[in-house]
Amino acid sequence: MIDSKKEKQKMKVAVVGATGLVGTKMLEVLAERNFPVTELVPVASERSVGKEVEFKGKKYTVVGLQAGIDAKPAVAIFSAGGGTSTEWAPKFAAAGITVIDNSSAWRMDPTKKLVVPEVNADVLTAEDKIIANPNCSTIQMVVALQPLHTKYKIKRVVVSTYQSVTGTGKAAVDQLFNERKGIQGEMAYKYQIDLNVIPQIDVFLENGYTKEEMKMVKETGKIMQDDNIKVTATTVRIPVVGGHSESVNVEFENEFDLDEVKALLAAAPGIVLQQNDAEQFYPMPLWAHEKDDVFVGRLRRDESQPKTLNMWIVSDNLRKGAATNAIQIAEYLTGKGLL
Repeated sequence: MIDSKKEKQKMKVAVVGATGLVGTKMLEVLAERNFPVTELVPVASERSVGKEVEFKGKKYTVVGLQAGIDAKPAVAIFSAGGGTSTEWAPKFAAAGITVIDNSSAWRMDPTKKLVVPEVNADVLTAEDKIIANPNCSTIQMVVALQPLHTKYKIKRVVVSTYQSVTGTGKAAVDQLFNERKGIQGEMAYKYQIDLNVIPQIDVFLENGYTKEEMKMVKETGKIMQDDNIKVTATTVRIPVVGGHSESVNVEFENEFDLDEVKALLAAAPGIVLQQNDAEQFYPMPLWAHEKDDVFVGRLRRDESQPKTLNMWIVSDNLRKGAATNAIQIAEYLTGKGLL
């Protein structure tokens, strides 16, 4: 978080997609974390131009993408979809503006950095003008895996996710609550989500996995800088709004001690250990909602094979899974004088 000593490093900041679910959360997080904004430039598609957003008690008028470039912000935080990012992020970058992009457009581009600050912020340089923010479900997982990988070296990860409807957007949240009230409305999903579980997030690929599942597979190795980590994923949508949950089974190359695992996680940045079986205390979206941390619990040895750990990971997908992670990248760049 930016401290008062850095107030002098004030800067003009653009939020692209400022009227969307994640864009709105970005404005909240920028204010909460006291990021040193001299002037906010809210940017959105043409249909939202002229609308107003509020930041720190002041109203700002939404402008279009070219106007966002013309305003010459130091940094532009994008959450406007892959198509917009593919077309416009290079134009912002060409104007000397550092782009932190929340879409999937640049994540697996070998020329772009994919960053979770607790894991690999040190890869960033002043030359990085388009920086990719990872997928929400990947972010929370690698935050929890990194301290364990450093100590024990991870061989394989099996993850099943239980993901909030907020990851789909406002239409999905509306669908859930409409169904709960018995109201017919727009369907963000093919099926009912209330009182249901949908074992599909994003489109199916030729290998039978969904795009969301393959994001977790591919992004993990890039962020953790180890392509030898094998990952298999099943991603599932559930009728929850507070955050994403993950059941993660981790096989290590080296033997581990469970008490040491707990100590490593409790001491790691960005992690809150919530484990007390006697008190039935463990991470849940109810606790994670509107918080920036990654919550870890249900730690136990896999008794079916050696050197393998079961863990439960929960985080607010709109915050650490999107807005907060992007702003933490901007904080790192600012703190290192890279902006």
